[in-house]
Amino acid sequence: MSPDPIPTWTMFPFGGLVLSMAFMPMLWPHAWEKRWLQALIVGLCASPVVCFFLTHGHAARVGHAGSEYLAFIATLGALFVTAGGIYANGDLEATPRTNVVFLLLGSALASIIGTTGASMLMIRPLLRTNAQREHTAHLAPFMILAVANAGGLLTPLGDPPLLVGFISGVPFFWTLRLFPVWLLYVASFAIGLYVIDRRAYARESRAALARDRAERKPVEIRGRLNVALLLAIVPASFLPQGLRESAMLAIAARSYFATPREVHALNSFSLAPILEVGLLFAGLFACLVPIELGLAARAHELPLQKSWQLFWVSGGLSAILDNAPTYAAFMALGRGLSAGHANLVAGVEPLMLTAVSAGSVVMGATTYIGNGPNLMLKAIAERSGYTLPGFFRYAVFAFLAMLPAHVVLTAIFVLLEH
Repeated sequence: MSPDPIPTWTMFPFGGLVLSMAFMPMLWPHAWEKRWLQALIVGLCASPVVCFFLTHGHAARVGHAGSEYLAFIATLGALFVTAGGIYANGDLEATPRTNVVFLLLGSALASIIGTTGASMLMIRPLLRTNAQREHTAHLAPFMILAVANAGGLLTPLGDPPLLVGFISGVPFFWTLRLFPVWLLYVASFAIGLYVIDRRAYARESRAALARDRAERKPVEIRGRLNVALLLAIVPASFLPQGLRESAMLAIAARSYFATPREVHALNSFSLAPILEVGLLFAGLFACLVPIELGLAARAHELPLQKSWQLFWVSGGLSAILDNAPTYAAFMALGRGLSAGHANLVAGVEPLMLTAVSAGSVVMGATTYIGNGPNLMLKAIAERSGYTLPGFFRYAVFAFLAMLPAHVVLTAIFVLLEH
């Protein structure tokens, strides 16, 4: 007996869950912090979809989604725990050149230890370095643009959308082909930071600069065992299913129990964020199944047919919704549009996959809610006494800072499709 067709209603719970994740933390932040409420919403959204698939001949798809979820959350959890066990601090001379080095180093690390890990590792020494200066409101926003988002473009470990792609069949090293996109954005951010910071540095008082030079301290790194554990995540990613997840769990457990409590305290480390991600993404992976099937089947009926369109729409939605499920949905759309083409990557035409990858990862920087590390960097900077732009002012700044690179990349997509 063949499976029943997929009804349209099964696609709605995915949208409901994604919208809940995007707006409930802003509208009802204290209520959203309750784990029981998150579980209730996940259950209300995922249960009807799972029940339909289990009772209408699609049990294999539910099992496949479950295995993908376990691989995703095991890898993300290992990255989160090991990165949280590394503490860096110091106070260098706060020149524009030093701040650009922080941005470039963080952008490179983001593709190795993830945007969250790199953001948490780099933000404290950057803030400490610039604590004696007065004109510093631009520093954290540039770190959000580069380290918390665009820097993660080069590997599946860099950002959750690309990890979703890897779990869905995109080869691990395929994302290295995004290096020109990475370079375009990171270089534009580095130039922008240098120009703005040079002007700000010229406005600093002599007393502030003298204090900055007098209070220099070398960079200190603690929890070095976790550096080796982070590097072990890469080969563990290539293990067969089952062994891979077990290895990730072992790496995370080793890191968590071997890291001194003082290091976790200095990083304000807690398992709560990854537990929340694990709960919410269990619902997302369940609700994603009909989205993938529906978009793949109806791709040619939609007004999104070109790579540059996928870039802008996936990016625009990633600015206000979680970028990992946005990537998954548009990857499914790209798979439908690519049917019958040759040389596909995980069923998607390479240019379309590049567009969805770039849009989902980079444009997550457009708002504070576009990617998890954005809010983390904002909170740490504000607790350290730094003043950051408000929500809409930051969104305008981020859009304008990224616009030149957006225009260049859009033009390239248009040219390559003709």
